[in-house]
Amino acid sequence: MSEPEFIRMQHISHAYRTGPQQINALTDVSLIISRGEYVAVTGRSGSGKSTLLHIMGGLLKPTDGSYMLFNQDMVNLNKAKLATIRNEFIGFVFQNFNLLPRTNALNNVALPLIYSGAKRGERSNRAQDLLQRVGLGDRIRHRPSQLSGGEQQRVAIARALVNHPRLLLADEPTGNLDSNTGHKIIELFEKLVEEGITVIFVSHDQDIVKRASRKINLMDSRLV
Repeated sequence: MSEPEFIRMQHISHAYRTGPQQINALTDVSLIISRGEYVAVTGRSGSGKSTLLHIMGGLLKPTDGSYMLFNQDMVNLNKAKLATIRNEFIGFVFQNFNLLPRTNALNNVALPLIYSGAKRGERSNRAQDLLQRVGLGDRIRHRPSQLSGGEQQRVAIARALVNHPRLLLADEPTGNLDSNTGHKIIELFEKLVEEGITVIFVSHDQDIVKRASRKINLMDSRLV
């Protein structure tokens, strides 16, 4: 990607209903993020951070506004095209991991490569390499139930990176890690930024946030 405007959001809002009440999760958010930026999204619980990340990742469509990613109109794409973009270009680290419980770490990490058509040997090699990078080279045959919360988080991070994404989105990526492992993961993110990947993460940890090159702060569903 050579375009400087990697992400362009204009007047993005998202609302949902709980009974008769409308909840505004995001309200009139406009921002531009360039390729290779390292961005922290902060704010109190309920401020709209996860909603913003889900819209960026094509997992949620906004109620109003426009969103361009890789020069693609993400608001008006159909489900099949959105799924292709997510699988080929976006890595997502979910707060609750979303690992397959009956599948070992190696196969959890390799899963996105099945959808992209990679051969079995390549899938295994890439998954093993990433598990080594996140410090789990000796745990590749363990299932999620045999791993600690922090180890499951690292499996989820390895899976998010296995397709060499252009954009990495992470929701509290160090929330289940001890401080030493958390800093190693952040160092990995910083290396990815050096390689040209755009990294956007949500965190409450100010020690981690201050290492980002840019901070986006949300308050009461609005960009501050």
